[in-house]
Amino acid sequence: MSKVNLKQFIETLYDSLKNKQFVRLTLMNKRDKTSDLKTVSAKLIEIKDGIKLSFVYRYPTKDITKNYTFDEGIIIIAELLNTDFLQADLFTLENDYYLTINNKNVVSIKKKEATSKEMPQLSHDIEKKRLISTANNIYLKELGIVNADWQLKNSMQDKYRQINKYIEIIDGVLRNTKLKDTLNVVDMGAGKGYLTFALYDYLQNVLNKTPNVIGIEIRKELVINCNLIAQKANFLNLSFKAGSIKDIDLPETDMLIALHACDTATDDAIFRGITSNSKIIIVAPCCHKQVRKQMNPTDDLSLISQYGILKERQAELLTDGIRALLLEAYGYKAKVFEFIATEHTPKNVLIVAVKQKNVKIPAIEILQKIENIKKIHGIESHYLETLLT
Repeated sequence: MSKVNLKQFIETLYDSLKNKQFVRLTLMNKRDKTSDLKTVSAKLIEIKDGIKLSFVYRYPTKDITKNYTFDEGIIIIAELLNTDFLQADLFTLENDYYLTINNKNVVSIKKKEATSKEMPQLSHDIEKKRLISTANNIYLKELGIVNADWQLKNSMQDKYRQINKYIEIIDGVLRNTKLKDTLNVVDMGAGKGYLTFALYDYLQNVLNKTPNVIGIEIRKELVINCNLIAQKANFLNLSFKAGSIKDIDLPETDMLIALHACDTATDDAIFRGITSNSKIIIVAPCCHKQVRKQMNPTDDLSLISQYGILKERQAELLTDGIRALLLEAYGYKAKVFEFIATEHTPKNVLIVAVKQKNVKIPAIEILQKIENIKKIHGIESHYLETLLT
């Protein structure tokens, strides 16, 4: 790689930060086309600790924001250009700079007239735009998230953030998936309905689709209350039904969701999604007792699993890993990533699976790998595998 040009670009970037000329930076054109990291952008923000470089790491289903000092940021940008990206666009008040790296690792820089003439706002106090608004939102008031003046209650800020984070994830999934305008959605284990109402609101009022959403909940009193709120909110195609994930009758579904279904109830939900030919399956697993009880490695792994907390974490990794592999075997593209950890969501792993192809017979090579994993850890059976066979 031409170190001189890269060094020159990094020095120009650093000078723009020191001289208060920096506007923004974007890193793109990833080296590894299979990488989930799509782009990285940087801008200035002002927080309690002073002015920082705020990085946004963009993935297909989420964005991760991290703040760094100028010195830290410079080091990270140099590393990303060496390992992850082939292009960088730097905008300053003096000039715009466009760095490219070709397939022979030759670095070139083009300088053009500045497109930005004013420094951007640095305030970090501007309220983040939410996909779910509080204004005149009847179901949020009925669920106790906002007061009579449509103001967010202090005690419900975590729940409101959780709702919007959930919808942001759904937004990322749907914008990369082809679905018809009229779609059937089933939310297994809807509980008090916070996320079910928000999903219907988003599908109908943000994406302008025609959703038919059913919330399944075993507690009849919650079903009755949620149906009353749906009527008040005039959500005509949202309904709640009493029943269990395992036994409820389901229509053909486009999207099946189950958040924090305990232990094998998550497997029941995935099974129902696969067998109902659901295009999208989203689950947030909770508890992993079924696999943990069986784990009995006979090799040196037993030295690790002798520690209770490590055995528990191993059980979580194995249970959810096999779930994701089974989804892949049945024609889905599965991703496993962090959801959000609050007092309402002690478990924060999300499995998102999007159907890529119809399969009559699951992929044999994936099933064999699952058998190998089970054998290594002394696991006789995984409940989802049992359901599917």
